[in-house]
Amino acid sequence: MSRGRLLVLGDSLAFHGPEYALPADDPRLWPNIAAAGLDREAELVAGFGWTARHGWWALTGDPRVWSLLPRTDALVLALGSMDTLPSPLPTYLREGLRHLRPTPVRRFARARYQAAQPHLARFLRGRPVALPAHLTVSYLDRCLQAVRTIRPDLPVIGMLPSVHNSPEYGHVHTGHAPAVAALRTWSARTRVPLLDLPALVRAHIFDGDGNPDGMHWGFSAHAEVGTAVADLLRPMLP
Repeated sequence: MSRGRLLVLGDSLAFHGPEYALPADDPRLWPNIAAAGLDREAELVAGFGWTARHGWWALTGDPRVWSLLPRTDALVLALGSMDTLPSPLPTYLREGLRHLRPTPVRRFARARYQAAQPHLARFLRGRPVALPAHLTVSYLDRCLQAVRTIRPDLPVIGMLPSVHNSPEYGHVHTGHAPAVAALRTWSARTRVPLLDLPALVRAHIFDGDGNPDGMHWGFSAHAEVGTAVADLLRPMLP
């Protein structure tokens, strides 16, 4: 008999390790650690820089996700961390850099933006963010409502946004506190439990035990998060 499934909608924190990004089935990543702790298999749908909006797009636009939902035992909305990051350039322009042609123009524009981003993040005091807190909540609400329309009894958990100490963002994270407050309110309203990511990874990141980028985690943090996800979900599963 096949094992059950844990569906994770996430961002790069779900598949990036202490040095580089890893295949989704790497057993050291927290989704797989969580699934193993629940005697299940993880199905990860994630991407670099994904916000709650990207999660909504995946849920509604990816036919693979549609096929997974009927066979999923629990859903983890591991979204919201990237929403809080400073984004001096509007998201549609920042993400549009990849489409610039010819190639030398794209590389020049990307390099100039990456060089300017930490300075702009400090100058603008972390604003605007990649996705404002009220929109993070709005997209998580849409995800939850869509899933509960199909699977009203499906266990769902979310996460408080992670912290960072990233030079790429000028070590600025003023968007974090408003997002935490908004998600706590959303959790109380929807009764979706939230994993406290900052409590689990703050020391790991600020002590320099994670990725040198100051954002992604080492395997010890992945182990802690995966174990905590399993512990949070276990009472909710049959």
